[in-house]
Amino acid sequence: MSSRRKEAPEPENHERWLVSYADFITLLFAFFVVMFATSQTDKSKAQQVSDSVKKALAGQPLASMVSAILGPGPPGKTRPVPHELTHTPPPSPDLKKIIEPAPLAELIPSLTILSRELADEIKSGRMQISMGPRGLTVSFRQAALFPSGEDVIAPQAYGSIEKVARAMKLIPNPARLEGHTDALPIHNSHFKSNWELSAARSIALLELLTKQFDVPADKISIAGYAETAPVADNDTDDGRSRNRRVDIVILNEAGSKGEPERRAK
Repeated sequence: MSSRRKEAPEPENHERWLVSYADFITLLFAFFVVMFATSQTDKSKAQQVSDSVKKALAGQPLASMVSAILGPGPPGKTRPVPHELTHTPPPSPDLKKIIEPAPLAELIPSLTILSRELADEIKSGRMQISMGPRGLTVSFRQAALFPSGEDVIAPQAYGSIEKVARAMKLIPNPARLEGHTDALPIHNSHFKSNWELSAARSIALLELLTKQFDVPADKISIAGYAETAPVADNDTDDGRSRNRRVDIVILNEAGSKGEPERRAK
């Protein structure tokens, strides 16, 4: 009776992980190569990179990928990394002005100064100054600026407006002029709605600030909110009086993020 000799079991391969590791390194390198290719403006170079990635993933050595990206070098030597990949030149002065706008001023000192300069107006109730999430708000009651239903600023308000204008010229921050009305509808020969009235009052204040007091127009934007942003109840005479107002909002960094980007001078 013949007996078969048992075959010895194959030794366990403890280096099988190297295959997965090599595949991982290949894919990781391909990822960085693709990222590099997308940053290139040379379309032909980008195409070479794309082709080399395909070849590498098909089994071609990684050295061929490097050669395709960096180009051939002297025999036996490694081609140095191009200078433009290791050094980014500083932007030109004009470009730097666009991408680095002037820093906005801290508004607490302006709040203190304006509160002192406008103490009489604030005490009489014609104006109110407050600091909010968007910045510093100087609020003019409608009665302090305009006759009822009109958009012509009363001359007696010029002195108060000039005090705010001086601060606006010294502060680099942009400002928004925001017109508001009460909830009572308006329809006269000049305005068909509260929307038109609130916007027209913002424009009237804009023209006075820029033409009479030389506030740069490129620092200002306007808005008309009609009765949609009340600060008091529209069911009472006092509440409606408080809602009829024009606000000058000197914007802080958070408030200015909602404004369009403007080219620095």
